[in-house]
Amino acid sequence: MSEERRGYVYGLVAYAIWGFFPIYFKLLKPAGALEILAHRVIWSVVFVALMLTALRSWRGIRLIVRRPGIVLAALLIAVNWGTYIYGVNSDRVVETALGYFITPLVVVLLGVTVQRERLRIWQWVAIGVGTVAVVVLTVDYGRLPYIALLLAGSFGSYSLVKKRLALPPAEGLFVESSVIAIPALAYLIVINADHTAEFGHVSAGHTALMIFSGVATAIPLLLFAGAANRVPMVGIGILQYVAPIIQLACGVFIYHEPMPAARLAGFGLVWIALIVFTVDAIGKARQKVADPTAATVEPATAAP
Repeated sequence: MSEERRGYVYGLVAYAIWGFFPIYFKLLKPAGALEILAHRVIWSVVFVALMLTALRSWRGIRLIVRRPGIVLAALLIAVNWGTYIYGVNSDRVVETALGYFITPLVVVLLGVTVQRERLRIWQWVAIGVGTVAVVVLTVDYGRLPYIALLLAGSFGSYSLVKKRLALPPAEGLFVESSVIAIPALAYLIVINADHTAEFGHVSAGHTALMIFSGVATAIPLLLFAGAANRVPMVGIGILQYVAPIIQLACGVFIYHEPMPAARLAGFGLVWIALIVFTVDAIGKARQKVADPTAATVEPATAAP
């Protein structure tokens, strides 16, 4: 198997795992979103620490801790994780899928507003269609799809910060998780003192799944890192749609969340925007092969 094909396998497995996360997080009920988030952070730190010890990769941690922006990255990923868990366990899996569908468009918009990048005409068309889609979905929901927008905004901003930091995946995850581990641990101490914690009080299986959340967080990130090093950016950009497609299928076919005609139309507009965005990116990638100096606006390349 060639390295590029191996990369596609790694990427497909990573995004498939992320796609089935709704099933996993629903198994962690009746624990609340904050308790699940706190355990996800704590056990991520533990698992990645063990992995870094086994790989003897501690040398770069000190330099990463000193990088400006690491705290912001940690806060953004905490907001993203917490919003996702809340959305899944409040029976809004379809809306969480929407969030990750529109994330690439948010990243492009951030490229314009923050990075001062110039968009091509078809990228503007994609953003315009995406905006119309959000309006249609707002009318359908009777409110802004705030979970989707918060997921897209937090992850898009996180992607921007991470792009600037350029951190190695395992070491970056360890430092980011460590930053929010102290408040997470404090929260767990408080709810245990109040006897409102679910961890250790539901079943042995539930306790094991809570602990395993750290592994479930780290493994797809490491697989994704292996894919990112082997697969062209356009390939990664297309692979990223695997996760929200699976999430949407889980919401509609497993958890029977409603998908009325207006909502389906809104999603259809989002998919049109993504098709425009992806076709334009493929065309630009081909142009870049001929002209390596051509600039591109890269899509977000990860998931929950």
